[in-house]
Amino acid sequence: MANDSTSGNIQNVPIRDDMIRLGQLLKLASLVEDGVEAADLIRNGLVKVNGEIEERRGRQLRAGDTVTVNGETVRISAP
Repeated sequence: MANDSTSGNIQNVPIRDDMIRLGQLLKLASLVEDGVEAADLIRNGLVKVNGEIEERRGRQLRAGDTVTVNGETVRISAP
């Protein structure tokens, strides 16, 4: 089974609601400092959702989705 994470460690990030937007998740998981950094990473094709490059900061994510940035992968977990 392929693993999108280079480290093999996937951090679970619990969310309060049924979904969270990609930009919000990046901040919640401390993968970025702020929305500007999130937008830059996404615009430059450096963010993957479920193994595929994602270019929409507003992409809705749900429990089970994975997000990878700079070799770090997080998985969204249900509240």
